[in-house]
Amino acid sequence: MKDLKEIISFLKEYDGEEIRIMEICGSHTGAIAKNGIEAMLSEKICLISGPGCPVCVTPSAYIDRLIELSLESDTTVVTFGDLLRVPGSRESLREAQGRGAKVKMVYSPMDIIGIAKDSPDNKFVFAAIGFETTTPVYALLLDTLVKEKIENVKLLTALKTMPEVVDVLCSGGAKINAFIAPGHVCVVTGSRIFEPAAQKYHLPFVVSGFEGEDLLRTIYLLVQNKGEGKVINNYPSVVSYEGNEKAQALVEKYFTKADASWRGIGNVTGSGRLIRPEFSRYDAGSAGLEYDEKKNKACSCDKVIMGLISPEECPLFGKICNPGNPQGACMVSPEGSCNTRFCMG
Repeated sequence: MKDLKEIISFLKEYDGEEIRIMEICGSHTGAIAKNGIEAMLSEKICLISGPGCPVCVTPSAYIDRLIELSLESDTTVVTFGDLLRVPGSRESLREAQGRGAKVKMVYSPMDIIGIAKDSPDNKFVFAAIGFETTTPVYALLLDTLVKEKIENVKLLTALKTMPEVVDVLCSGGAKINAFIAPGHVCVVTGSRIFEPAAQKYHLPFVVSGFEGEDLLRTIYLLVQNKGEGKVINNYPSVVSYEGNEKAQALVEKYFTKADASWRGIGNVTGSGRLIRPEFSRYDAGSAGLEYDEKKNKACSCDKVIMGLISPEECPLFGKICNPGNPQGACMVSPEGSCNTRFCMG
């Protein structure tokens, strides 16, 4: 491959057919903004943020269920901080705290083990959201709960898998010519999971790291391979073809494939993970949380997530919708495309 200076020159001077590249990882969205990648590209190379932020694609029904649980007399919801402000159909978890909702923020799912042991008479529900990257952690949590016979912890899951939603994107009207494949996901799954979509739609996928140089080399490879139905691993230091088979086995032990609802996209067949029936005593009622009602009807997060419009094209962006007053999920998390565009400019 060319050296970095030659790659930067090529990408800036590119004058071929327009190419629209979607990244489907929130960390890539942030890294692209942080490193000023878009400013280094020709106007013929367009970067689009897809549904790569787990908070952003969590439906309002899931938030509403968390709020219901948090208002039960003996139950505390345990969650990551950015989920607190995600709008449900009526309010967010943070807003519900004002009327007595019991919510505790942690930095790791495994923190709930110590919390539960310290308060054996109370019940705790962990808000388990994420993609293939974090699902093994929840499988490890379940494994610990089973082995240590901890009975006062349940999970409310909104776990999703990437290949199925990529298929929806490719067939759903968004004009996409190439994908920056999520490096963190592929560490677990292996680069092979994107081969069916690459071959079906004749699109290149390049697995990328998260440094500026990684992303520039990835974009270069995508431009060079436009129209080719293949997967290229540009993150070989941590990603293999097969992935982490031990982590995959642990996930299969505790979770089964299911349909899942994605905020702004709808129900996607086979794109979710539910706790297996034999471990249902650890499930806080995750099935059937499909409806997704907007708190603000004018919010265009659905179109942003699908890559149909840019954040700036939403009528609320930067006006009544900002990180301090998010009207939709894309503005809540630092990994959300609206939040990133607002904060990074």
